[in-house]
Amino acid sequence: MMNRRQLLGAGAAGAALVSSKAWSQTSNMGLPEAAIMDSAATQMTPRPSSGPDYNPVVTLNGWTLPHRMNNGVKEFHLVAEPVERELADGMTAHLWGYNGQSTGPTIEAVEGDRVRFYVTNKLPEHTTIHWHGMILPSGMDGVGGLSHPGIPPGKTYIYEFDLVKSGTFMYHPHADEMVQMAMGMMGMFVIHPKDPTFMPVDRDFLIMLNAFDIDPGTYVPRIMTMTDFNLWTWNSRIFPDIDPLVVNRGDKVRVRVGNLTMTNHPIHMHGYDFKVTCTDGGWVPETAQWPEVSIDIPVGAMRAYEFVADNLGDWAIHCHKSHHTMNAMGHDIPTFIGVNKSQLTQKIRSFQPEYMPMGTAGMADMGEMEMPLPDNTIPMMTGWGPHGPIEMGGMFSVVKVREGIGADDYSDPGWYENPPGEQAYEWTGELPEFARANDAQTRLTPKPTSKG
Repeated sequence: MMNRRQLLGAGAAGAALVSSKAWSQTSNMGLPEAAIMDSAATQMTPRPSSGPDYNPVVTLNGWTLPHRMNNGVKEFHLVAEPVERELADGMTAHLWGYNGQSTGPTIEAVEGDRVRFYVTNKLPEHTTIHWHGMILPSGMDGVGGLSHPGIPPGKTYIYEFDLVKSGTFMYHPHADEMVQMAMGMMGMFVIHPKDPTFMPVDRDFLIMLNAFDIDPGTYVPRIMTMTDFNLWTWNSRIFPDIDPLVVNRGDKVRVRVGNLTMTNHPIHMHGYDFKVTCTDGGWVPETAQWPEVSIDIPVGAMRAYEFVADNLGDWAIHCHKSHHTMNAMGHDIPTFIGVNKSQLTQKIRSFQPEYMPMGTAGMADMGEMEMPLPDNTIPMMTGWGPHGPIEMGGMFSVVKVREGIGADDYSDPGWYENPPGEQAYEWTGELPEFARANDAQTRLTPKPTSKG
């Protein structure tokens, strides 16, 4: 993380303000440092040194925006600007975001805090910030033309309000939002409870679901896309370059998931069941929490779930819409399953020796292929595990539960070695008899004739 002084709008001249009261309180004080990030690595945030204690969230492949204290107010500086984001090794997107990244930095504060946001606009058009799901004054809500005028290019506005409830929220523009959100302008806002004994966890992970339509070989999203996205990401990152969720055995773990795509996402985690403990509206009372192994995240919504990590291993976590765990999907690719392409392959290789037939038995062969691709393009399926290609992309990662992980250690422990007798294996002996249905008729299973 680097700090840079934003001179634009640092004094009274050139600073457009949402409220005159906020301006009277902050004039001649200058802007807080605008922290920027040019790395796609997960950044750890230290526990607070003053005020109520809380366990900071871990934003996969992201970071938390620092603040300064000014007469009891927490001050943050968000810069809306064009950014370059490494979606995966070998692919960079030219996006719009905040403070050098898309998604923008996570904001963390505590219930009861008064916060002040300096928002500097370095985009070529006006913008705003809407504080999604939060209770605040109407004039601070960030709907351009309704709450306040849009922030013109080159200007700085102030948003200031009290945090009246804890939970997980989001921020994004409400100004030309079809363009600005499609270009990657969004982030998460976590408000920790004032009471440190309320809903504590040992590990607290944060995932923003977002999506882009970027043609192979290009860098800029197609902003007019409404449904046919081809890159499904977590925090603007694609598997296998989404960091794992590293957990110590016995930890109580929370996973917060926000969705600012244009479709719902059923997030499924292997190896565990969990309880849904928080929604956009707030915390779910213990008596109302419900068990799941998949939780559907609606558009524009957030869900948080918790579990105790008592089962060692490497456990997949992913969106259960199968095409959301693929990259650069094409909607006009014909299906060749069952088609013999051997003669056709010989003819094509006579003038294109590198040609590889695909899809005659399924698409799994693409997980092993190293096909020539346009620059700035990643394969449809990629990523290798300890036993071969994982054949995934997009919205997929791994929860890695181990013994002896330190409280502040989130480094990748490598692949899990299954103990003897706890891994599927090939059988070469005699097979038991098996039944087969030859039609679609409903068949009733007879009751057992004896117990045992």
